[in-house]
Amino acid sequence: MSNDEHVTVAVAGLGAIGMAVARRLDEGVPGLRLTAVSARDQNRARDRVGDFRDPPAVAAAAALAEYGAVVVECAPAAVFETIAEPALRAGRILVPASVGALLARPDLIDLASASGGRILVPTGALLGLDAVRAAAEGTIERVTMITRKPPASLAGAPYLVEHGIRLDDLRAPLKVFDGSARDGARGFPANVNVAAALSLAGVGPDQTRLEIWADPALSRNTHDIVVDADSARLTMTIENVPSADNPRTGRITALSVIAALRGLVGPIRVGT
Repeated sequence: MSNDEHVTVAVAGLGAIGMAVARRLDEGVPGLRLTAVSARDQNRARDRVGDFRDPPAVAAAAALAEYGAVVVECAPAAVFETIAEPALRAGRILVPASVGALLARPDLIDLASASGGRILVPTGALLGLDAVRAAAEGTIERVTMITRKPPASLAGAPYLVEHGIRLDDLRAPLKVFDGSARDGARGFPANVNVAAALSLAGVGPDQTRLEIWADPALSRNTHDIVVDADSARLTMTIENVPSADNPRTGRITALSVIAALRGLVGPIRVGT
């Protein structure tokens, strides 16, 4: 397959997720070619990809649509719009890691529809997303998710700061949030993209119930999910190994992005 036959991919953000995705693409994924990356510090970004087999261009986040048919967003949620809106306006495929930020911008779905773009939400750390989507074709009565994380992975979350919740020297599990997935995504933008993806697959962000616990006994991010539907009762437990570079996200997140990209070009796709 020649370069012209590859689907071009641009990656926004070179943190724990973005760098892992970019490096895997550079190592070689059949049918895909990394063409550009962006980061807040472009000079540092050039250094970080300088040892790649085929170093990509380093561009501004808003310009990535000029380089790739697919734009993968792996940046802080605060700059989500800077990446997502230009990509969708240009009719590109957007693969967002900051799924929670999408809940605050439902108009981007309308923009994708009008421009011919697409939003491809990767499964991320969520088990059973296909089954939830299937259940949503019928009637889902209730979706509840309980997330438990080591305190360090929740440190600095806006909700904790706003409510003066301190996790220093925590000795026992502490429930720090109980509400909707929409409010959880707003208060914990770096922590609950799993809940946002679950809500989009099922009954929506306002009906999906979320609890968040800080647990000093844990070394892994864990999620317990119960879905009651007219077609099935789903119970799921996930224990994700935190990324060595960023404890707020799991190692599996970057792998999920690669799997989603591979599904765009592979000869067979498993799952709905």
